[in-house]
Amino acid sequence: MKVLKFGGTTVGSVQNVLTSLDILAEEAKTEKPVVVVSAMSGVTNLLASMADHAADGKDFSRYLKELEDRHLEIANGLIHAANRESVNARLQACFRELESLLHGISSLRELTAKTRDSVLSYGERCATFLFSEAAAQRFPKALFVDAAALIKTDSGFGHARVQTEVTDLLIRSFYSEHKDRLLLVTGFIASDQQGQTTTLGRGGSDYTAALIASALNSSEIQIWTDVNGMMTADPKMVKKAIPLTELSYIEAMELSYFGARVIYPPSMTPAFLKRIPIVIRNIQNPAFPGTAIRHDIRKSGSNIKGISSINDTSIINLQGSGMVGKAGYSGRLFSLLSREQINVILITQASSEHSITFAIHPADAPKAKKLIEQEFELELQAEKLEMPTIEQHLSVMAIVGENMKETPGIAGKLFHALGRNGINVRAIAQGSSEYNISVIISRQDLPKALNTVHDAFFIELKKTLHLFCLGTGNISSTLIRQLQEHHSFLQQHNGIQVKVVGITNTRHMVFDADGLPLDNWQEVLETEGEPADLEEFVQRMKRMNLPNCVLADNTASPAPIRFYEEVFRSNISIVTCNKIGNSSDYQQYRNFKDTAFQHGVDYYYETNVGAGLPIVRTLKDLMMSGDRVLRIEAILSGTISFIFNNFKGNASFHDVVKLAQEKGFTEPDPRDDLSGMDFMRKMLILARDAGYALEAKDVQIANILPPSCLQAASVPEFYAELKAAEDYFQALKDKAESSGKALRYIGTLDNGKASISLEMVDESHPFYTLSGSDNIISFTTDRYKERPMVVKGPGAGAEVTAAGVFADIVNVGAH
Repeated sequence: MKVLKFGGTTVGSVQNVLTSLDILAEEAKTEKPVVVVSAMSGVTNLLASMADHAADGKDFSRYLKELEDRHLEIANGLIHAANRESVNARLQACFRELESLLHGISSLRELTAKTRDSVLSYGERCATFLFSEAAAQRFPKALFVDAAALIKTDSGFGHARVQTEVTDLLIRSFYSEHKDRLLLVTGFIASDQQGQTTTLGRGGSDYTAALIASALNSSEIQIWTDVNGMMTADPKMVKKAIPLTELSYIEAMELSYFGARVIYPPSMTPAFLKRIPIVIRNIQNPAFPGTAIRHDIRKSGSNIKGISSINDTSIINLQGSGMVGKAGYSGRLFSLLSREQINVILITQASSEHSITFAIHPADAPKAKKLIEQEFELELQAEKLEMPTIEQHLSVMAIVGENMKETPGIAGKLFHALGRNGINVRAIAQGSSEYNISVIISRQDLPKALNTVHDAFFIELKKTLHLFCLGTGNISSTLIRQLQEHHSFLQQHNGIQVKVVGITNTRHMVFDADGLPLDNWQEVLETEGEPADLEEFVQRMKRMNLPNCVLADNTASPAPIRFYEEVFRSNISIVTCNKIGNSSDYQQYRNFKDTAFQHGVDYYYETNVGAGLPIVRTLKDLMMSGDRVLRIEAILSGTISFIFNNFKGNASFHDVVKLAQEKGFTEPDPRDDLSGMDFMRKMLILARDAGYALEAKDVQIANILPPSCLQAASVPEFYAELKAAEDYFQALKDKAESSGKALRYIGTLDNGKASISLEMVDESHPFYTLSGSDNIISFTTDRYKERPMVVKGPGAGAEVTAAGVFADIVNVGAH
């Protein structure tokens, strides 16, 4: 025989009641279950508000009418016309009893715990009566049962303690007399030995179901609610949360205690003792198997089962040198709190015994502080203890799972995930059972923390990166297209999901925490975007407080650079193809590196040097592995590479430069490329990454162009001067060709000295065969001394540069 409990949402609408009756019909084909019914969703709170208003002498009629309307509306939708009048009359009689009770409270201006229990009991009584009348239309032997006659408690009104032995006898006796009936029992309600109504506290209907199941040795408890079982995390905060197939009793109790309100922890105790499985099912999706809670669960592949939280909590700190080595302080403190019915959520104490920190409900904090000050008055006056302090606006987050026990690295993974995302932990607690690690964090960080930790532990669910893009030019546009095209590949092969959540250019900016559409982002930016403001963009990015954030700077502007350190301090990684930040003064370069390291985030700028070529990463790997760079030679300008690779035969230098501009290889003014300044920035970044504290002035640049070309007043005049200087360039070409060499504009780093100059290389040199707009770099190191390591490939163009940015983003996700 099974016990089925229907929660507040399952009896809160006509359709849900009809679905519940279909479920009962299916179960009754084999054996009639016992059914426990809760008050309609929100009704208990409504009754509590009525009682409070009555005690304050305020008008409660509006709430009473709302209560009546909800029940009568469902009665009219469920009960056949022939029976509707009598059912409504019974309901109206209940409402009049309740109204009379409330008037009595109002007259006395007094609301005792006993009277409050009487008021609250009407929620379950009315809902269960209505449900039983609807059930009687399909099950002639349906019987309404008031649990107050079966469940006996002490007189602890508000949260009465069950007298188990007498309760078991009453339940068994009643069931044996009515085995042929479909019993529909009120949840939450009980009575003391004097027959006065008591209640079982929050989640009491679950407890009612468990008590009945335990007394009757039921085969299963089904709890019908409006979710697909217990989830890996709160689905309102973690959209990737998934239902759990099964849990042990201990795991379920840990998750429930820390905020997973699908089931109430005390309700599991009778089931735990009798090893009765509890299954949580969804009334909206009856075919879904839900979550099974039982003792014989299979070992899962995940180290944790779920992440739970208490959204709002406060902590009290008690510290002082007088506590060190002195017995009795903890006993006095927690005995005091226990006597005053103040529930302690979490406790942590320094090994030095200098301080004790404990978490409690915020409403209890002022009272607890006052009680502590009274209890330890002498110690406070003697300055053996400091005044207790309250910290508010905090949350508790807990990871739970039986597999955590004796599994190394769980705590490390938890704190790495939190630290990398800038989430400060105020207190930590772990029981010796190792089923739970709890941390106290700022309330505003809770959604971020839940998503961060969920991504860290549930690796089968793809880690989400939240990407903010600066710039909408060729590189950004190409990057977003590549992200869209490779969305499935990233998930399947890298376990990463990239959401573009913010985009800005110089005109507009737009945000969406759920991810902007990648197919029409330009249209969204133009039509829905707000006026661009770079400082506000950075502040909004910080306020969104999303986990695993990356800022991609795809501009060539100095404006974003001044925000880099602030971004790092906000625990946001940066990926950039903007060379300005790393090629300005050395101290700024060093600050970027140090700030990113201190805050545990990534700073990737592979595309600063060779577009998509792995140059920066290769140099970093050489340095990390203990190799020593002796010499670097490089051609790091795709534009200049194209020009000199095509400056041969009958081609004039003027025509080749013109062709490069027509193909889009140069800036609008080709002198920006031919001056060597862009090349200089790249060499400077390489020198710094190789360990040399160089400034831009330390890089020696030999000009390619005669002074007359550099000093031309406009681009047309530049081309005129270029044509006039043809003899100069022809002489260079003739000299190289006559000696069997090629002209190459080469950057060199040798013994900490950096230079860029036009050289002639023969066929023995690795740069001799360079073609197109390729870049090439040669590393001579202690390990690669006889045969230098060479990296070669396309060094310009939106496609390869965006691919380099893409790769850097994926590398952030790998951490």
